[in-house]
Amino acid sequence: MKKKQKNKGYILNRFVLISVGIILIAIGIVYTMTKTTVVQAKLWNEKASIILEKTDTIEPERGKILADDGSILAANLQFYKAKIDWGTEGITEKRLNKHIDELCDSLAAFGRERGSKKTAQEWKKELKAKYYGFDQRTLNLKKRVAASKDNKRDTAKFRDRSHTLFSALTHSEYLRLKSFPYLKERKNKTGFTYETYTRRCKPYGSMASRSIGIVAESKTSRRRRGVNGLERALDSLLYGIPGETKKEQLTSALVNWEKTPAKKGYDIVTTININLQDILEEELYKMCHESGSDWGTAILMEVKTGKIKAISNLEWSDNAQDFIEGRNNAVLGFEPGSVMKPISMMIALEDGIVNDINKVIVTGHSYAYAGGRPITDSHGAASMPIRQVIGASSNIGMAKIILSKYENAPGQFYSRLKEMGFFEPLNTGIAGEQVPHVDSLGNKNWDKIALSRMAFGYTTRIPPMSTLAIYNAIANDGKYIRPRLVDKIMYNGEVDSLYPESYIREQVCSPENAEKLRIMLHDVVWKAPCTARLLQNEYVEIAGKTGTCFDIENGAYTNKKRLAFCGFFPYENPQYTCMVLMRGTAWGAARSSGTVLKRVALRMYARGLLGNSSDYKENNEKAVKTATFYASSTKGKKNDIIDEFGIGANNSFVTPKTSGTGCVPNVIGLSAKEAISILENNGLLATINGSGYVVAQSIKAGSSYSHGQQINLTLRH
Repeated sequence: MKKKQKNKGYILNRFVLISVGIILIAIGIVYTMTKTTVVQAKLWNEKASIILEKTDTIEPERGKILADDGSILAANLQFYKAKIDWGTEGITEKRLNKHIDELCDSLAAFGRERGSKKTAQEWKKELKAKYYGFDQRTLNLKKRVAASKDNKRDTAKFRDRSHTLFSALTHSEYLRLKSFPYLKERKNKTGFTYETYTRRCKPYGSMASRSIGIVAESKTSRRRRGVNGLERALDSLLYGIPGETKKEQLTSALVNWEKTPAKKGYDIVTTININLQDILEEELYKMCHESGSDWGTAILMEVKTGKIKAISNLEWSDNAQDFIEGRNNAVLGFEPGSVMKPISMMIALEDGIVNDINKVIVTGHSYAYAGGRPITDSHGAASMPIRQVIGASSNIGMAKIILSKYENAPGQFYSRLKEMGFFEPLNTGIAGEQVPHVDSLGNKNWDKIALSRMAFGYTTRIPPMSTLAIYNAIANDGKYIRPRLVDKIMYNGEVDSLYPESYIREQVCSPENAEKLRIMLHDVVWKAPCTARLLQNEYVEIAGKTGTCFDIENGAYTNKKRLAFCGFFPYENPQYTCMVLMRGTAWGAARSSGTVLKRVALRMYARGLLGNSSDYKENNEKAVKTATFYASSTKGKKNDIIDEFGIGANNSFVTPKTSGTGCVPNVIGLSAKEAISILENNGLLATINGSGYVVAQSIKAGSSYSHGQQINLTLRH
């Protein structure tokens, strides 16, 4: 009885304690509720308002940059990162082991296609290590790792439940990966998952990359904006308009609710032509290697429209051990050298200093003026016709012509350039563009000396793009059209606005004076003593001007040269103007920069892009048999092959046999069109490497062959 009463007392005491505890908790709850909903109601309402009124930014989709035919040069693309979440409850050791061998075989094959060298065994070891390294069910890492015979690594490395299989997957690649054994099962059984992210991509790689530009995250706003090139110059159009989200209270949670939708950016259609860009880049790249240059830049523009059809900037990279797309030197100022002479001559013609270009003037080999360092000529003569001042690149002749009017008022030379619009921004659409710099001179003795140098391209800084524009005016009967890289702006596939042709000056010079300048530039290549005779060829008539200048570093001249050629082609009906500038080669301007322009012109001719019939156009059988265009058909062509292209005088240049002999024809020295036509008519399948004339064939001439057999041809300019 006493024992029962004692137990009853214990129970009663515990009941009292529990009751007191519950009452205290209830009082605490009531107190907290009262404090929160009454006493601190204003504070909590303010906090709720801050959360509910807070907005987040929705990044807009950045617009695309397109070539003239609509091909994508730069665009935002979505990529996938494929992962396995080893913390997924449905993952079992039995299911993983059942499929792991065939899964790893598939992963290894897939990886090889993407450049990975990881074998199936390495995949198996990695997957098992990751699986046994994380176990959310027992959290006994050491035990699980010990159970894996394939794993010897420290368990601390495997506590992360997420394991990345592949990154930068396209949608089709992700779907293919998802179809692999094991991964194709339901997500809750395999842990297979993915993340998506956006990357700015250039499908054509480095093609015109610096002019197109790059996109990077801003340090201040954390938004991805254009850094250089078109991406920066037209960033406000490409970026679009950000949207906004705000917090909304639903029954179970706070969610982001779209308040203002983001507006995608405009698409920019450029004037770049993919085929011409490919030609220009390839020829500049080859010449940079051949000549050992530090860097090179080249621009190709349509004469009548001012559309920049191709632009390339290459510079040597010690890291890559190759030439890569580098700084956009096309729009930066450099001392131009003798390419300035036609610009000075334009002023002389327009001001009436020169009327008859055949008039003979005294030049000499050395000209000491105003106490300055004597001016000399590499191709000097006692006297020469004025037209030869450009053709022979006479510094003395050009200085004397300009000084004859501006000697007593050097500052007026600057004023004339300004009147021409030479210092106006081109607004091509390329960020970082500089305007030409020429000193505004006074009337002191040193100003006169400076003017005498300015006349032939020293003491000035002129971007290659500005030189190109004024040479284009010469080719275009004096119409000073503005170079442009943007053709139109589009939105959702519809044209929003067009960038029409515009002129810096309707006429920078008269058509008559433009014709005289064209004659002088033609003499540079075609009339002795021409400084660019290496550019002569029988297909495309080229006119232009060479320019050589020593590079400047830290305010002093170095022993490295910059070599320029600016010109247009074809001469009789100019369609394209091209400017090439290279630094660091010991070669002459014609052999380096001029040869780039020549090769571009010849390749355009070969593709029928100059209003001619294509060099690769199929001929009928009769035309092939006549061998009208064979390199062996004229002595001049044969000598070109021997002397310029390094084939050697002992090679045979016989007319190839075209049919019925059962022997491989000899196509050495032929153009691509000629060689392919002959070989295919004889039942051979021809492939070509390079451009120009055939210098080697993989099957020796005269050998027997099988119908349909492949023959590889090596071509060189």
